[in-house]
Amino acid sequence: MQKEILIITNYFPPERGAAANRIYSMAEAMGDTGFTVTVVCPLPNYPTGKVFREYGGKISSVESVSFGKIKRLWIWPSNSANKFVRLLSMLSFSLSLVLFFSFNKTPKKIFIQYSPVFVGYTAVCLGRLFSKKIILNVSDLWPLAGLEMGILKKGWYYSLLLKMEHFCYKNADLVVGQSEEILQHISNFKKEKPFFLYRNIPNFDIPPIKEKSISKEIKIVYAGLLGVAQGIFEICQKVTFPENVSLHIYGAGPEAGKIKNLQKRNIHFYGELDREELHKELQNYDIAFIPLINRIYGSVPSKIFEYTRLGLPVLYFAGGEGGEIVERESLGWVVAVNDLGGLQSFINSISETELKSFPKAIVQKNSALAFDFKKQFDAFISSIESV
Repeated sequence: MQKEILIITNYFPPERGAAANRIYSMAEAMGDTGFTVTVVCPLPNYPTGKVFREYGGKISSVESVSFGKIKRLWIWPSNSANKFVRLLSMLSFSLSLVLFFSFNKTPKKIFIQYSPVFVGYTAVCLGRLFSKKIILNVSDLWPLAGLEMGILKKGWYYSLLLKMEHFCYKNADLVVGQSEEILQHISNFKKEKPFFLYRNIPNFDIPPIKEKSISKEIKIVYAGLLGVAQGIFEICQKVTFPENVSLHIYGAGPEAGKIKNLQKRNIHFYGELDREELHKELQNYDIAFIPLINRIYGSVPSKIFEYTRLGLPVLYFAGGEGGEIVERESLGWVVAVNDLGGLQSFINSISETELKSFPKAIVQKNSALAFDFKKQFDAFISSIESV
């Protein structure tokens, strides 16, 4: 009997980021286990807020791939700071989903990436309307995360988002979460199982360790979204780097321009690289930096799993469950979230001797043992098949 599944996600390659990478790896692995996968997503536009050039002028696109098909639907893209404009953008993709379900035959099981809320809510409503089995993937606790980041405030709009959130949880046949905190939060509204913990474990071959050069300079690297939540610009403004320590920044996002124009000793900005090229570059550094300006309940940055698999010890500055993982698996150093004084003290005191506390080869081994993509995925497939 042929196994089919529909994946609905707001983010998918060639877009970059944790969600896009996770969903792609998942779709590819599903194909390897015998599923025929159809991915439904918007025309790629994240994080620029503009449809990528190679998809320009298209209303939709269908691509055949090894695991099945990718159907990219129309969206009115925007990365505007204006909440109303962003809402219209999300609603435009929601409208495309309604049209897609109305005119296409779809598999019995659908996997829904919950965030953004309006997209997840629309997909869950359509799933219920068309009598589908719903697997809901929750990687961020919206709207709570928006409240903690200062993007949202309590009021009628926040209350509406809460109702939509709870509806999605209650109508899911299987809830998949990227952290223990997420699943604990959802259990307050959905008492019955099943739940499944699905970490953002990457699926790539472990590369050989690149030994440190003879230079005594300690190179710290950040790679990822350059937004307000990550706080890289604020950190660059408030933290100084001694002569033997440097910060190297890769990525794109709202604060990229300000970071590029920042003239400060030992801070270097390189822009955005594709994932494969970035992995090669990262191996030239000594420490991977993982910050959040405020602790976000439920958040476990996927960079923990990705960078340690490359052999990079991490400097974790984001709080919560992620810090517990770093300490428990001996993957690097943890500085209390938003403690810029503590971060400055670490940077001032870091030395080659301190680097030996977390040798690259040991960090990589610890990561590979603790985070096994195949083992997790096999258990995940068993959960999906039981729905």
